[in-house]
Amino acid sequence: MEYMRITSIHDPLFVKMHELMKEVFPPEEVLEFELWKEPLEDSGIRVFAAVHEGDVVGATEYRYYPQWNIAMTDFTIIGRQGLSLGRFLARNRSKDLDELARQNGKELFGMFAEIYDPYGIEDHEFGGAKPMNPFVRREVLSHMGYKKLDFPYLHPSWKNDGEAVKGLDFCFMPADEETTEIPAELVINFLTEYYSVLSAKPQDWYTMIGQLKEKEYISLLPL
Repeated sequence: MEYMRITSIHDPLFVKMHELMKEVFPPEEVLEFELWKEPLEDSGIRVFAAVHEGDVVGATEYRYYPQWNIAMTDFTIIGRQGLSLGRFLARNRSKDLDELARQNGKELFGMFAEIYDPYGIEDHEFGGAKPMNPFVRREVLSHMGYKKLDFPYLHPSWKNDGEAVKGLDFCFMPADEETTEIPAELVINFLTEYYSVLSAKPQDWYTMIGQLKEKEYISLLPL
């Protein structure tokens, strides 16, 4: 199996990856094909496919933010069972991020991720891919060290239609397992930067950010 970076919408692997995304994610979570052009060409956005016998069987997108020394996992797709894809993607992603942090003269502080709340989306089948089941994924990510940030979370729809997307928790995996809280300012700055590409944001999102500004730290809770 190969871990191959995708940097263009004209890459045949991207066509396969985008189809896989549409199979496993709800429509509001999938950016339109043509809108991927600039993100893929952005050196700071890292999109990798797990390629097995010529097919894209999994994928992951993530980013490293040197100014905060943190990463964000945008998504991870496990499209086929029995290939240890979760471990393959996680290990290769970790190696890449550790190297990026090393080049920044630091050790990675941690990584954000949006994690589905299985009790809020029980009817979503993720294209029938059993490893993508939100109950399974939540437990796997908990084992990896992700913890829930203690605030009610929502994000603007990637359709850029001003709708709020709920049913997820915003989580953080600290490099130091003893970390029990992180600065609220870090969360605010990150979310503001991350969703700056979307011009249409719901009022509920601005309300959430306003509530976070009233906090100094945000606790990390078990998933």
